Amino acid sequence: MRSSLHKWLQVSVLNLLLVSLIGVVLRYKIAFSLPFIDQKHLLHGHSHFAFSGWITHTLMVLLVQYLSEQSGRDQFRKYRSLLWGNLLTAYGMLLWFPIQGYGPWSITFSTLSIFVSWIFAVVYWKDLNRLSVQKISHSWFKLALLFNAVSALGAFALAFMMATQTVHQNWYLAAVYFFLHFQYNGWFFFAAMGLLTARLETLVFLRKKLWYIYLLFAFACIPAYLLSALWLPMSQLVYVLVIAAAIAQVLAWWLFLSACFKNRAEIRKLFPGNSQWLLLLAALATSIKLLLQLGSTIPSLSQLAFGFRPIVIGYLHLVLLGMFSIFLIGQLAISINNTLSKILLTGIRIFVAGVIINEIVLMVQGTAALSYQSIPFINESLLATALILFTGILVMLLAFRKIKPGN
Repeated sequence: MRSSLHKWLQVSVLNLLLVSLIGVVLRYKIAFSLPFIDQKHLLHGHSHFAFSGWITHTLMVLLVQYLSEQSGRDQFRKYRSLLWGNLLTAYGMLLWFPIQGYGPWSITFSTLSIFVSWIFAVVYWKDLNRLSVQKISHSWFKLALLFNAVSALGAFALAFMMATQTVHQNWYLAAVYFFLHFQYNGWFFFAAMGLLTARLETLVFLRKKLWYIYLLFAFACIPAYLLSALWLPMSQLVYVLVIAAAIAQVLAWWLFLSACFKNRAEIRKLFPGNSQWLLLLAALATSIKLLLQLGSTIPSLSQLAFGFRPIVIGYLHLVLLGMFSIFLIGQLAISINNTLSKILLTGIRIFVAGVIINEIVLMVQGTAALSYQSIPFINESLLATALILFTGILVMLLAFRKIKPGN
């Protein structure tokens, strides 16, 4: 692993540890008591830092690494200020959201974070265009950058409602889900698929199918936003478009999985062994997520799901931890395959076990909530799970720091 990549990915793991630590505090406060901490404010800091400090930072680093490989030059020097800018705004949100919630300083850092992402998008888009060979993965990357920029509209709408004290429940939720959708299903997903496609398209016979998969997901992303807002009034034509988007996503994902399965012997050669099982788990989480989205087109199921907070929390953790965090750790395993120590692998396994246990406990809690039943020691169980996640990441970070990067 090159020293620049090692340095920035080490920051990624540290940030994931901080996200996990805050998760432990949040779970402790629910299970027991921490009266001096505002739960809602700390939750805002937790979620904003998870998005910007962990996932966005890591995706930016991986995109810069891809550009370095394709151009034959170390691009980290060029993007250093943007990576630091994203980190500074992320730490600003981590500090100020727990203190003041949606206050002047937290909104300032949140806004600056958006501006940094916009500058990154413009610079990276231009650098992609300068590459001598244009690839399918570049289309994924460009839409990822575009959707990241678009998601800011939801954040600005929230800030406006908070500043003017004109919060209406429907519009508030619409803005929240707009931001989440174009982060999860836009920026995060398209960037991740771009990184996968960059490897898969080296198999020439897969390129045509990979292009069709890209087109289906590109078509589906914008109307799929309404899958999170089916409670808004909409015409029958719009509702049909939403259903078509949900079906298109499942179809595209099926084409992707079937192509990978049919050509698994060749594809295994593209991915180091320690990354394969992580990518398979991320793919499983993605499959569950897309099927849940398709099921949400049934109005009764949609009302049921969005009406119970434990189910919503379980879904968000499925996406954030099951899909993207495991995927990014898989990318980390790809980057350092030759130096993946037993201790680092142990930390990864503990973390993955924590993710699986967390989803099981949240699923039990959500199922019980449907019948308005309470599960004994459920909050203590979730606290224990948070500690497992924290332990796994701590072991990963300690092992990662011992890696000696190359030039």
